[in-house]
Amino acid sequence: MPSEAAQLPFTARCYCGASRLRLSQAPLTAAFCHCRDCRRWTGAPIGAFAAFDDAALSVDPPLGAGVSLTPGVRRWNCPTCGSPLAARFDYLPDQVYIPLGILDQADQIAPQSHSHAAAALPWLHLSDTLPRDASSARERLNASRKDF
Repeated sequence: MPSEAAQLPFTARCYCGASRLRLSQAPLTAAFCHCRDCRRWTGAPIGAFAAFDDAALSVDPPLGAGVSLTPGVRRWNCPTCGSPLAARFDYLPDQVYIPLGILDQADQIAPQSHSHAAAALPWLHLSDTLPRDASSARERLNASRKDF
C-alpha cells in the first residue's frame, strides 16, 4: 500500500485550495473503480480512490451534508470549485474514500484492485495484473480493513 517512506499525515486539497483534508493514518487500501457513477463524479474514464479509517479524517471546512444520488452512497465536493473530496458507502462501514488525484502523496499509494471491471470503457486498456471484480469489490474492500 503506502511506500515504506510514507510520512503521516496524508494531506489533500481541492483544485482551488479552499477545502483541505488531513488523514492521520495510512490508507486501508486503494482501488480503481470503473462504475459509471465514479466516472461521472470524477470526470475521468476511471476512478482511483484510497480508503481511510473514517476516524482518521479531518476536513477544513467541515464536509457538510454532501449529496446522495445513489442509495447508500454519499459524496462530498468542494463548495467553491466542485472538486470531488470524499465518499462514504453504507456497505463499507467506518471507511471514507478519497480520490487519489487530490492527495498530496498520491505517488505513494498504488491501487490494489479494480472494482466494477465489467463496466470499464472498451477503449481503456490497463495492463496491470491487479485483481478485477466484475461488479462491486465490497467483500475485498471490507476484507482489506480486517487485514489492516
